[in-house]
Amino acid sequence: MQLAMWTYEGPPHVGAMRIATAMDGLHYVLHAPQGDTYADLLFTMIERQGKRPPVTYTTFQARDLGSDTAHLFQKAAKDAYKRFKPQAVLVGASCTAELLQDDPGGLAASSDLPVPVVPVELPAYQKRENWGASETLLKLARTFAGPNSDGTSDGKSCNLLGPTALGFRHRDDVVELTNLLAALDIEINVTAPLNATPADLARLPQADFNVVMYPEVASATAQWMQRQFGMPFTTVVPIGVGATREFIGEVARLADVDADHLLSSDLSQLPWYSRSVDSNYLTGKRVFVFADATHAIAAARICTEELGFKLVGLGSYSREFSREVREEAERHGLEALITDDHMEVEEAIEALRPELVLGTQMERHIAKRFGIGCAVISSPVHVQDFPARYSPQMGFEGANVIFDTWVHPLTMGLEEHLLTMFREDFEFGSDQVPSHLASEGETRGEEPPASVSANDVIALSWQSDAEQELKKVPFFVRGKARRNTEKFATEQGLSTITLETLYDAKAHFSR
Repeated sequence: MQLAMWTYEGPPHVGAMRIATAMDGLHYVLHAPQGDTYADLLFTMIERQGKRPPVTYTTFQARDLGSDTAHLFQKAAKDAYKRFKPQAVLVGASCTAELLQDDPGGLAASSDLPVPVVPVELPAYQKRENWGASETLLKLARTFAGPNSDGTSDGKSCNLLGPTALGFRHRDDVVELTNLLAALDIEINVTAPLNATPADLARLPQADFNVVMYPEVASATAQWMQRQFGMPFTTVVPIGVGATREFIGEVARLADVDADHLLSSDLSQLPWYSRSVDSNYLTGKRVFVFADATHAIAAARICTEELGFKLVGLGSYSREFSREVREEAERHGLEALITDDHMEVEEAIEALRPELVLGTQMERHIAKRFGIGCAVISSPVHVQDFPARYSPQMGFEGANVIFDTWVHPLTMGLEEHLLTMFREDFEFGSDQVPSHLASEGETRGEEPPASVSANDVIALSWQSDAEQELKKVPFFVRGKARRNTEKFATEQGLSTITLETLYDAKAHFSR
């Protein structure tokens, strides 16, 4: 076990809380000690919800461990029903309470509650938050969308599966996909779990197919419904212009509708903007991506296929989808970084020296320390990543949002040009970082030479007069000049780069 300041995912019961908090008419009775109620803050402070999550804790204390904690759970379940009158009760244990082995499901069943009781067994020491959300949604679907459900459909309809509370732009993604599908005359039967009730889940089989918005949460449920009811599901996540067009084509085939009018429309500004913007602003910018699997894979494709970036690193903390991330990394000639240790991610960023980092709130802090631009593309996120404005990631409007968000942290070509022209000025000196970066960090946009290791490059030191001379090189070739000089110095066995070394390297590579 490793002690860490940050974690990409919480324990699985937090995933169950995300499902319960997203739904209406469902209450979660959680067997947990007093300290585990911290999870409420994730929703009330980070997502800024106007109400507490529908969770009742048993909140047993140390003195209760010598008595009957099972009785405390039964009392909490009865009190929760009496107070909140839910359509169904979800019961489970936190990672701490799991050690007591009190069997919340059996205890709740013996409490004779007048509503369905759904127990979820979430192994806290083997699984994490997204798995917990996935397992909870599957258990709810299996409970309410049973074989007696009406499987008929009026017209073309689908279910949207996967959006949860505390999800990255999930609410806005639902709006975007609802509008997109409406343009194809496809109705939304049920969106789950967001804003769904247990009664809504009973109507899931009435749709023609399922749209898997976030595979980490919805894949298991969609696969079960395919086996149980013969319902197909989408495999394309519509993040980016290309993926959105592929999604429209996939949905059109599943629903047997004509999508030509939508595919022939220019509904996103991303392609035009990426073609028309200052080429030095985008083309060849070195980007490192680390996020959940869904957003990491989508970001890799947008970077390389739609914005002209150079992908230098790709990784994810979603171990359940590591195969998909590794396959995407191989497409770009990279080895995927699969880890939940933020220190490993920091080491990778330090070694690769990207010009832009696309990641979670952890990567934002890491990039800030290094003076690298960063855009958040995935949970875990901070309160500022729940904007008041409409800000989806999916669909054509989501592609517009992505362009604006990802381009903002970069240094424009004109800005680099001005910094170069006025490098001797006290206000625009070469040691000044672009205005959008909060603190001075390491030099951006300079990769270690391929022939030596990143550690060898970092160990090299530059004398001040050599650094000053390097700054006279035009910005658009300065990175290459530094890399060539460091490569030359390493091959010559030098640990310090002097002015003479810089000139010798220039002569060497000019031959």
